Amino acid sequence: MGIHAVSGSRRLSRRLVALCGASLVLVAMGQVPQSSAVAEPNSSAGYGATIGVSDTSEPSSMAPPLATALKGYAQSYVTDFTGSTLPSGWSKFNGVPGGDPGTRFTPSQVAVSSGELQLTAAYSSSAHEWVTGGTCLCALSQTYGAYFVRSRLTGPGPTVVELLWPASGHPWPPEVDFNETSGGTSSTMATVHYRADNQVDHRLTSIDMTQWHTWGVIWSPTAITYLVDGHVWGVVAASGEIPQTPMTLDIQQQTWCSVGSACPTRSQSTLVDWTTEYKPATLIPVKVAAPLTTIPISVGLSPPKLSSVVHGVAVTVYRHHAHTVIVSASAAQRHRKGPLSEATRARKVKWLLEQDLHSLGRSAPRIFVHWSSSAASSNAPLKFLVTLWP
Repeated sequence: MGIHAVSGSRRLSRRLVALCGASLVLVAMGQVPQSSAVAEPNSSAGYGATIGVSDTSEPSSMAPPLATALKGYAQSYVTDFTGSTLPSGWSKFNGVPGGDPGTRFTPSQVAVSSGELQLTAAYSSSAHEWVTGGTCLCALSQTYGAYFVRSRLTGPGPTVVELLWPASGHPWPPEVDFNETSGGTSSTMATVHYRADNQVDHRLTSIDMTQWHTWGVIWSPTAITYLVDGHVWGVVAASGEIPQTPMTLDIQQQTWCSVGSACPTRSQSTLVDWTTEYKPATLIPVKVAAPLTTIPISVGLSPPKLSSVVHGVAVTVYRHHAHTVIVSASAAQRHRKGPLSEATRARKVKWLLEQDLHSLGRSAPRIFVHWSSSAASSNAPLKFLVTLWP
């Protein structure tokens, strides 16, 4: 699970550290649910060219794959990390990760040198904490596609996460971690985070992380397929787990010394030779979900009664894992004065919902108040219709 902050446009993000209360699905390699629509684990299934092109001048002896490496997809981005600065569109993380106060992302721990992106975990004697590096291609987001990262670790200690994170303005979850080491060098894990209550679905595989490997994920409307060196090692085909919102590619290091995990004894680096992304060659329509349910709130309710009714709405929001709540305000047909001014009543409904859903943290849905034209121009008491979107 990745947790990060980024300088610039993205705010400090909090991700749940403990899986307490979450629905956990753990599937080891070779036990992945199969679907006729996706490749089987350990198969190459036409993915062999995604490992890259042999080139001894590259740090990993592999250059990025060709634009035609993945059938049905067109290459939309590639960088070989030449020069001495991050390529255009990349941002560095900066700040304390949410839920992990014993470490800090520091821009100085992100470097480009010798044809590699280098993220380095080091102990700061002045701050008495570990500092690590993280970066994202925040300027480029897409819905569905394929992502490949050629990387290796110098040794154990910090965890490395290569992941897809919701684009700016979109709530978390979802999240797709397609390479997460948890501090070791002999295995890695892939995880999908889905639904507002942060349910997770894991895949595990054993591999030497100190060697160069090409890690990939193919994200389609029907499946998430994990690859390493051109071979499929995990598949997620449950429709409810697959993101449908724009995502960006992130790469980060993190230590978890505060909870006794992924705690280095010496400086270690994550080295990245190159990254590349592909878009589906044919446009895939993104399905827009219909409203989950609507809940009317009667006009003229007293403040205590209104509070009780809105609390019931919040319970419904929580149970349905709604991502968006729209409070629609329209003028009632009968013109009678209510116990609250109508502007105050609208603000009250929104405020009560926010308070009742505050415990969900960043998983709380976005709440909007929509005023109809009749409500905006009328002095009549307002009636409300709460609409939940999945």
